[in-house]
Amino acid sequence: VQLQASGGGLVQAGDSLRLSCVASGGDISNHNMAWFRGDPGKSRTFVAAIQRSAQNTHYADSVKGRFSISRDDAKNTVYLQINSAQPEDTAAYYCAADRAGRTYSPPWRYSLYSTYNYWGQGTLVTVSS
Repeated sequence: VQLQASGGGLVQAGDSLRLSCVASGGDISNHNMAWFRGDPGKSRTFVAAIQRSAQNTHYADSVKGRFSISRDDAKNTVYLQINSAQPEDTAAYYCAADRAGRTYSPPWRYSLYSTYNYWGQGTLVTVSS
């Protein structure tokens, strides 16, 4: 599965933007999907995840209430809606897919970098104050 993220850019604090991640070479309906963020070339931290068939979503505490993850399996695309952007949201955002769409227990496993096998190249979001 190849993942291509887009939608990043320069915004002001309080603005909204939507990131997209289009998959090719595979059907995302078979995968749990997630977004991570971090400085390019450095470690990535969990942002949000959405299970197969959008059964459940999971969010990092730092983004709850401001970010929303969704998926459109017909378009093979997963989205991250960022509302009320803050300077601390500045990062490269990476989409990811796991290998086989398992149901993980306990739920915190959806936030682990090691859960995901396929990664996009990242799209840069810069939030000015």
